[in-house]
Amino acid sequence: MTDRFDADVVVAGAGVAGLIAGRGLAETGLRVVLLEAAERVGGRVHTIRPLGSELAVELGAEFVHGRPAELLALIEEAGLTLTEREGQFFQFENGRLSAAQWDDSAFDVLEELPEEGDRTFAEFIAEKKLPAEVAARITGYVEGFNAADARVIGTAGLRKQQQAEDAIEGYRSFRIVEGYDRVPLFVRDRFLAAGGSLHLNTEVTRIEWKRGEVRVQTANAATPEVKAPKAVIALPLGVMQAGTVKISPMPEVAEGAIRKLVMGAATRITLVFRERFWETAGAALGATLGAAPELNFLFARSEPVPVWWSSSQDAAMLTGWLGGPRAAAGPVGEALRDVAMTALGNVFGRDDLDELLMGWYTHDWQRDPLSRGAYSYAPAGAAQASEVLAEPIEDTLYFAGEHTDTTGHWGTVHAAVRSGLRVVGQIRKQPLGISH
Repeated sequence: MTDRFDADVVVAGAGVAGLIAGRGLAETGLRVVLLEAAERVGGRVHTIRPLGSELAVELGAEFVHGRPAELLALIEEAGLTLTEREGQFFQFENGRLSAAQWDDSAFDVLEELPEEGDRTFAEFIAEKKLPAEVAARITGYVEGFNAADARVIGTAGLRKQQQAEDAIEGYRSFRIVEGYDRVPLFVRDRFLAAGGSLHLNTEVTRIEWKRGEVRVQTANAATPEVKAPKAVIALPLGVMQAGTVKISPMPEVAEGAIRKLVMGAATRITLVFRERFWETAGAALGATLGAAPELNFLFARSEPVPVWWSSSQDAAMLTGWLGGPRAAAGPVGEALRDVAMTALGNVFGRDDLDELLMGWYTHDWQRDPLSRGAYSYAPAGAAQASEVLAEPIEDTLYFAGEHTDTTGHWGTVHAAVRSGLRVVGQIRKQPLGISH
């Protein structure tokens, strides 16, 4: 590095992908400057501990989906505790709460996604001529899980995702007992220990570049510009699409790929109560199951908040979830709290939940200017867009983030981890064992 550079590599964005890339590069002896617009690291991993306790409430990513090797190794290195979710699946249909009894074989249609061609999932389902109830349930699942619109998300991307999930036991889900934010905080600490420089409250506004030279400008007067031979752009897809960070010149190949992908909408709200009232929900649950078991997931498609889960086996917390079009058009803030409470009252036949509510917590990722959405998915015709973004631009610009993962795990923390590791390998010219 010559004196005209402030660092060997500048990284824009201290979400999980940026942190992983920054740490890996700093630990090889490179001078790395990491710029983050927020006052914290972690991006869409956002844990709070309200009510004066260590109770971890997740406002963003919550589950470890399956057993992704890279993320599990990181969790183990950080000394964190994983617990697998267990318990009963419930459903609320026709005014009745019961154990979920739908035919799981209906979801076998997801194993029939076409090997050739790419169409929207809605078109695929229409071609299958399924019973309306089955089509609605499967569509709701795809939209909710992927934060996607069935009229947009493509079958090629979904097929790749299904195969990726099968490879890591994606049907299993785990929580980090100490809170998900302990992962990015651990990586941050390792980055700093390796000599990396972290600048919070430093929003990147412009990236000017030519081969072998990048000038990153920010809105922070204390760090107005950072110059380096290489830059890692680890900003969320929604931010890239909004154009609030100007890249000059914008590589046409990257711009095309960014425009093809979609940032999905998801809304979640966690309600903290004085007691776990759902364990003794009354006659409807007791008549079905006798002694009520631990609640795992609750599906109530007719309610404005259609999916719920018990967030902790120790605390009296329930989390509600909307994904896809329902989230994009759904309520936020106090209106979300009100419809969530009404939904739970309907499901459990309770009219006293306001008296039991201790707190409620949510974050509007769609309107957050630093995310502009929940997580990405590949619409019809865009299954290869992530692979395009994963290629370095003239050995100078490198894109990272869950939307750049090439292994089919869009929208997950382990996709962000993999993308960060990929960038480290690309800059070091040494593959790190990530399968593309």
